[in-house]
Amino acid sequence: MDFELTEEQRRLRKEIVAFAREELGRDADARDREGSFPWADWRRCADFGVLGWPVPEEYGGSGLDPLTTIVALEALGYGCRDNGLVFAVNNHLWACVIHLLLHGTPEQKRRFLPQLASGALIGAHALSEPEAGSDILSMTTTARREGDGYRLHGGKCFVSNGPVADVFVTLARTGDGGARAQDQLSAFLVTSDMPGVVKTREQSKMGLRSTPMGGVEFDGTPVPASHLLGREGGGYQVFTSAIEWERSFMFAAHVGAMERLLETSVRHANSRRQFGRSIGAYQAVSHRIADMRIRLELSRMLLYRVGWLKREGRLALPEATMAKIVISEGLVQTAMEAAEVHGARGYLADDGIERELRDALGGPVYAGTNAVQRGILAELTGVRGALSGGGM
Repeated sequence: MDFELTEEQRRLRKEIVAFAREELGRDADARDREGSFPWADWRRCADFGVLGWPVPEEYGGSGLDPLTTIVALEALGYGCRDNGLVFAVNNHLWACVIHLLLHGTPEQKRRFLPQLASGALIGAHALSEPEAGSDILSMTTTARREGDGYRLHGGKCFVSNGPVADVFVTLARTGDGGARAQDQLSAFLVTSDMPGVVKTREQSKMGLRSTPMGGVEFDGTPVPASHLLGREGGGYQVFTSAIEWERSFMFAAHVGAMERLLETSVRHANSRRQFGRSIGAYQAVSHRIADMRIRLELSRMLLYRVGWLKREGRLALPEATMAKIVISEGLVQTAMEAAEVHGARGYLADDGIERELRDALGGPVYAGTNAVQRGILAELTGVRGALSGGGM
């Protein structure tokens, strides 16, 4: 068992942290106030290679292995103050690119991956509907066979990157009541310039405000059969096969943010003096910082284990589920305690701690709520719950 990063991983981490600190998030506070997408920073990420880290070199990426990709994303989250930009990058990679890597045909990969890796195209996942979030088998968007392709009708909501996206990995119903519910969905690559694709209103959020979120409607959108991702009726498998990646790799940046908040809190505890001593001398402060360190190290261990399992080509659903729960809730708690350590400064918008807390609150909700994740983990541990029919 080896817990050390390789020399190459340490070098890469150092370069990414320097890049993120110097080049990204300079106007993070303004972007947060305006709720605007940081186009210039997106371009800088593309030029640095961020958007192609997991993409094979033959398709224009860097071809990083899964564990090294996690190390890279953690470094990005540590160095970049704009958590919304990092979230947009993660949605691009783990809600769109990963599906092409796992299920795309050679032609689909040649057409889309180089442009996604270069940042010329922005990816998103059109999945949730007003009445079908975690319960995706209840979705009502349809894709009916018509000639040599399909015609989409329906609408999606809560689409992160949606207002700026060029490619939507879209799930739609292609079957009916005669087939198993899991065999009635199919996945498609829908581009924003297809007829009938309408981006609807942008939705304002509490945090991660530089990642735009909105809806997209398909008003009789014709989709060529060549845009079917995987087989017809295989959409549920396309969705579930990427869960391990989405629910762990997307949260690698959270671990970086936890380390940044810890270091910020330590500096404040050592420099702020009250009653003749630094506030870190008081247990009410020092114990909070100790807990922040514990959460950081436990989160990192869970995360690296998932990266190692995926590098070895092994399944990691229980580990990814635990990582999602522990890391997302750990960042919320760490951000809350960072605000408490900073006192009034933690409450003010000027110092950015309150923005970190607002950004953190989305983690337990997106990529599958933690309540649902706990139900999945319980069933993976042997409990017969609702997913396996135990509640029927």
